[in-house]
Amino acid sequence: MKKTKNKGTLSRVLQYIGKYKWLFFLTVFLAAVSVALILYLPVLFGDAIDTITEAGAVQFDALLPILLWAGIVAAITALVQWLMNVVNNRITYSVAQDIRNAAIAKMQKLPFSYLDAHPQGDTVSRVITDVDQFCDGLLMGFTQLFTGVITILGTVGFMISIHWQTAAAVILLTPLSLLVARFIATRTYHMFRVQSEVRGVQTGFVEEMIEHQKIVDAFHREEENQKQFDQINDELQVSSVRALFFSALVNPTTRLISNTVYAVAVFLGALSAISGAMTIGSLSCLLSYAVQYAKPFNEITGVVTELQNAMACASRVFELLDEPEQPKEGATILQQVQGNVTLESVSFSYDKSKTLIENLCLQVKAGQRIAIVGPTGCGKTTLINLLMRFYDVDGGHICVDGADIRDVTRHSLRENFGMVLQDTWLCSGTVRENIAFGRPDAKEEEIVAAAKASHADSFIRRLPQGYDTMIGEGSSLSQGQRQLLCISRIMLSLPPMLILDEATSSIDTRTEMKIQDAFAKMMEGRTSFIVAHRLSTIRDADVILVMRDGKIVEQGSHEALLAAKGFYHHLYSSQFSHGSAAY
Repeated sequence: MKKTKNKGTLSRVLQYIGKYKWLFFLTVFLAAVSVALILYLPVLFGDAIDTITEAGAVQFDALLPILLWAGIVAAITALVQWLMNVVNNRITYSVAQDIRNAAIAKMQKLPFSYLDAHPQGDTVSRVITDVDQFCDGLLMGFTQLFTGVITILGTVGFMISIHWQTAAAVILLTPLSLLVARFIATRTYHMFRVQSEVRGVQTGFVEEMIEHQKIVDAFHREEENQKQFDQINDELQVSSVRALFFSALVNPTTRLISNTVYAVAVFLGALSAISGAMTIGSLSCLLSYAVQYAKPFNEITGVVTELQNAMACASRVFELLDEPEQPKEGATILQQVQGNVTLESVSFSYDKSKTLIENLCLQVKAGQRIAIVGPTGCGKTTLINLLMRFYDVDGGHICVDGADIRDVTRHSLRENFGMVLQDTWLCSGTVRENIAFGRPDAKEEEIVAAAKASHADSFIRRLPQGYDTMIGEGSSLSQGQRQLLCISRIMLSLPPMLILDEATSSIDTRTEMKIQDAFAKMMEGRTSFIVAHRLSTIRDADVILVMRDGKIVEQGSHEALLAAKGFYHHLYSSQFSHGSAAY
């Protein structure tokens, strides 16, 4: 099974390399030229040695041209090797760019169920660290593998032409090196795979701690987190040391065999030189080839080990690329949306063994303000996720203006919804860019008008560079200020349908009153879904949906629901009666 998986990974890597086949052929050609020139140098040096027949009898007229030619060959070799490295880097980092682009494109198509079920740090590690590790192994493969194979073939040919007996002895001892390398390399793949997985866990833990450091400090979890990190770090150390230890055995064992091969070549070559079967220059040339013949085996065995690491990392990236994508995109484009929303017998659950929403029916007319209330876990946010098609319903239909949202494009559906969540998100950029996130082509006066409508303009102008101030996830803005910027985005876009999920939860009461007035103007003529915990904020809603255990148990106006003295009355009383526990 593991061999089949390795072959599949290698096949996919070759497919990516195949896009650059001309560069691939060029690097093979340059490798052949480089090796040919390198192997030609010992011939020149052997000829140079033979010009020195005895003390005081040096043939300078023959020696100097040989040395000059050797210098030219060495210079050309350096130039060819430089060009080969340039081409190798171009192939390697082009492949890395393609894989990363594919991974990012894939992440845009992954269902939210995947993102919810997998740690963010592990996903980041696959796209960044694993691709880097893969590139290191691939670059080493291009740099040393081709030149090594060609060098072996070339040195064998030259050695046979000089003294076939010595060449035969060298070739017969070669399989020992290959067997050792194969034995070790086949056992290191799993070790490198474990190392990559633990590294992903560590990346996820560090990212989580950085993002929630305030919570860690507030609950005095520093020591516990340090212990947990130490445990993960120890696991990474053990897996890394184990993988590197076994992979490091390759080089010294193959060097031992290579030195043995060289000793045999020296012994046989010296006997031949003493008997007069070859000249001293030829012996020098033969021994040089014996060294060059053994050297690629040491390099190739090291490359094999690195490639095992590279393949282990590549397999993790390909696992991400092979994840099932979100359901097929619809073909219809929503145009001139009025805002009529219908839910017919909708059922949905995150865990298919536990039903969350079952047989949910709802009829919303264009321009209505629909408030959704209920205890935690009743399905309020899930309903919003279904409306936005972050998740698809398991049964039933959700229609906008009579069109099933599964038959329309996600882009056209979502651009007709304006969404403000309790959790704020700001991208790295200026205040202006964050407000215009949904409308990059918005004019300056439109951006300022949206900020004024959300009461964000006053604090924006107090920032060091006003609307040009750089902000992001690590900015010093308060939670309330961040929320105001998110509200400004919607004020700028003003789509026909709105979703407000505790949109004013991080804003002080005085500002909230102003925002509620702005929201009231914004919601005029627009279908609005308002998720609220504070029931005082949704008294003016046209219809209040009371959810419990994934079902709508009550619906009606604020006054009608209070008069019914049902579950809504209980929720309302729990918030405004002294001594009662909030839901």
